Order: sequence, then structure tokens, then C-alpha cells
Amino acid sequence: MRMPEQWQGRVRAPIIAAPMFLVSNPDLTAACCKAGVIGTFPALNQRSTEGFVEWLEVLNGQLTERDAPFGVNLIVHKSNPRLQADLEQVVRYKVPLVITSLGAATEVVDAVHSYGGLVFHDVVNARHAEKAARAGVDGIIPVAAGAGGHAGTINPFALVPEIRRVFDGYIVLSGCISSGDGVAAAIAMGADFGYMGTRFIGTREAAADDAYKQMLVDANAADIVYTPHISGVPANFLRASIERAGMDPDNLKPKEGGVDFGTELSGGKAWKDIWSAGQGAGQVRDIPSAGELCHRLIAEYHETCRQMGSVSAAAA
Repeated sequence: MRMPEQWQGRVRAPIIAAPMFLVSNPDLTAACCKAGVIGTFPALNQRSTEGFVEWLEVLNGQLTERDAPFGVNLIVHKSNPRLQADLEQVVRYKVPLVITSLGAATEVVDAVHSYGGLVFHDVVNARHAEKAARAGVDGIIPVAAGAGGHAGTINPFALVPEIRRVFDGYIVLSGCISSGDGVAAAIAMGADFGYMGTRFIGTREAAADDAYKQMLVDANAADIVYTPHISGVPANFLRASIERAGMDPDNLKPKEGGVDFGTELSGGKAWKDIWSAGQGAGQVRDIPSAGELCHRLIAEYHETCRQMGSVSAAAA
């Protein structure tokens, strides 16, 4: 495990709370950061650049240099007309971490590097990782099989080593991680951070419907449906939410009207009415505050590392 120099002493465990469309907000982000976990949110969770700025102001007012850094997710895709305006505000407010999706753009990387920020980019295979590496990103987020949202299909034990062969920066593993020992396992296989989304939906600060949170508590891994027929791109959704929308999860028809990348620009039912979650939903059994959850995850992570160290020493 490696930690960026500017984050050392501020991050209590190598955990990033993933930016979740319509779910992550300043309250969730700040609570994570204050507990020692990197909190993030999508810029497009605010419906305008002006609203995005309001959230940046809120976080800058709540967080100190002693807290863990926060991050913002930018959609780097032609469907996002706000990219340039939002990027200008990212630079203005010197956002510590920028997570890019749907395109690794050198101009975005250069803009963030201009003030000393870091750029992590999510990918689903080694080919996309190579492209991101050429764009100069600092970190790559392998979105492995079972992750929430637009997930890949490759097992993390295969995906992380393939990416490490073509990239020597930070690796942030995403996919079914819902506990501190899961983070420790990600580190053991060669990642530098664990990336959690689904587990943080199940917190009191998350801007998710109470029925959504309860559905997570009731779900197991088998209750997650991987399909391209909701958003136009293969993604994981809660079976019960598909049924709740009056659809048959086992007989879904191809989505009409183009691809919904998880932005408010599409106006579809995905994400708002049909709820996403990863296979790690089976580990969500309560709805604590984000701070309480972070402290639990940090303790689990360090205890698992201690136990792994003891086993290693005994084997030697």
C-alpha cells in the first residue's frame, strides 16, 4: 500500500467512499473526511455549476487540513456540457482529488495537476487502463465484477495484476468491498486503496430514499441484477427495485432512447427509480451514521492487517 505524500497523516485507512449519483452529498462527504476516510461526490449531483460551487464552499468551510481530503467525480463525456465550467471551479477551489469517468482526458489531468491535485480514473479492463496511463492519471480505479453502477465483468484477482503490469501509479480496487477486512484483502492483492459505494448508501447521511436503504439491508448478493437494459450500459441494480418499477428482472427489454450514463441529462428511470447496488449489498445489515461506519471500517482494517501480520510471522 502507498499513500500520496500530501494525504499522509490525514487518512486513517486506505478507503475511498465512492461518488454515487443522486446519493453522495456534502454531509456524507464531510462525515467521511472527518472520520479519516476519503469522501467524494459527483459534480452532477448538483443540477448546475452554481450549485456545485455551493457544495464546494460548504466542504471548504467544514473541513480542515487535519481531515482526510475530499474528491469530486467529473463525467468526461460529450453528453456532459458542464465539464469545462465544472473543471474551472475544481481548479479554482483546488479540489484535492478528481475522479474521472467515461474518458481520460489529458487536459483535465493537466488542469488538476496545475495546483497539485490528483486524478484517479475508473476503468473496467487493462486496455482502458493503458489509455488512462497515457493521459497521465495518478491513479486507476479497476471496477471489477460485482461493483455497483456501471461495473465490469472481470474478477479482481485477474484485473488488478493485469493493470499493475501496465501502470505503476495508485490502484483503487472497486467491487463488492463493504468491510474493513475487504479493504485489507484488496491491499494484499496489490491495490493501494479500497473503493466503497454500496456500503455508504446504507448510512444516515446518504441522500437515498429510506426504502432504498431498507432494500439494501434486506438484499443479498443474489438479489443484484447485472443488465444493459436499464441504462443502456451493463450495470448492477437491485432486483427488488426493478420489480417495484413494474418490470420483470428476468425478462427485461433493451432500453430505448440511448444510453443513460448516470447523469441528470438523460431523464430516464435508471438511478432515480431503479436503484443501483453492488454484490456487496449482502454485507449491509444496518444504517449507521457515516462517521460510525468509517470508525468501524478503520478498526476492521487495522485488526485484519494485525492478524495477517501475525499469521505471516508465525508462518516464517
